[in-house]
Amino acid sequence: MTRFIHDQFAKDYLEAMLSPYGTVQAPRRVAGEARQIDVWFAPAPQSAGTPETLGLLGRFMATPCLFEPFRNPVTPEQVCGCLSKLLQVQEEYYREENRTKTSSRQESALPRLWILTPTASENLLSGFAAIIDKSWMPGVYFMADYLRTAIVVIHQLPRTPDTLWLRVLGKGTVQKQTVDELEALPPNNSLGLNALTLLKSFFKNLGPLESLDQEDREVFVRLKELYDRDMERATRAGREQGQRQVIENLLRVRFGELDEQLSAVIDPLLALPAEEFTPILLQLSSLSREELLARFA
Repeated sequence: MTRFIHDQFAKDYLEAMLSPYGTVQAPRRVAGEARQIDVWFAPAPQSAGTPETLGLLGRFMATPCLFEPFRNPVTPEQVCGCLSKLLQVQEEYYREENRTKTSSRQESALPRLWILTPTASENLLSGFAAIIDKSWMPGVYFMADYLRTAIVVIHQLPRTPDTLWLRVLGKGTVQKQTVDELEALPPNNSLGLNALTLLKSFFKNLGPLESLDQEDREVFVRLKELYDRDMERATRAGREQGQRQVIENLLRVRFGELDEQLSAVIDPLLALPAEEFTPILLQLSSLSREELLARFA
C-alpha cells in the first residue's frame, strides 16, 4: 500500500514539475507485455521555455526520458525491469524510423532512463557498471553509453538549490530537510507551494502517525506543523477580512461614503486589542468625522 501511495505521489509531483516544459504521461503504457512507465516526458520546442529553475532535474529533461522513482532502495530486479521498459521504448523509435524510411535519428535524441532511488548499495552500482561522470554531480551514476541509463542516488546528492527538486523524492532526514528548504522559499514560488501541497497529501494518505516508521514520523510531524500554521493564518485572514468588511459598512452608513481619509482609519481599528475593538464599533454611530480622524488617522 505504501509503495502504491508513493508511486502516485511521485507521478503527481513529477507531472507538476515537468508539464510546463513538455508532454508528460504518468503513467505511459508500452507495447508487449502489459506494463507501464511511471513517468514519460518529451520536451517541448525550445521556444516553450527552458527548465533552468529545476536545476539538476531540468538537466535531465534535455531529451525525451523515462523517470522511475522508488521510495525504498531499488533492487537489481527492479533495475532490470526499468531497463526492459527503456529498451521497449527505444524499439518503438527504431520501428518508427523504419516505417517512415528516415535515417536522421541521432543517438542523443533517443530517450534516457533516470532511476530515482533514495540509496543504492555499492554491489548494485558495480553490478550494473554504473559510475560517476565527472561532468555531473555526485550521486548520479551512469551505465554504459548505449544503455542511456543513470541511477540517481538521491541521498548522495549535494544539498544545494540545484538538487532541491529531486531531494523532495528522498526519504527520512533528507526529505525533512527539503521541507524546511521549501518552506524558506518566497511565498509566491509556485513550484515550492506545489511540492509542499503534494507532500502534505502524500503523508496524509500514508495512514495514522503511529503506523509510520521513525523517519517518516518526523517528516509527518514537520508537515503537520506547517499545515496547522497555514490553517491558522487562513482563519485569521478570513476573520480580519470579515472585520474589515464590517468596519467599511459602518463607515459608509455613518458618513455616506468611504473616502481616502476614512479608509486610513480601518487598519488602526483592526489593530486594536479585542477588548477595545468591540466598544469602538459600538461608538462609531455617535462619533463625528473629526473625532474619528483625530483618534485613528
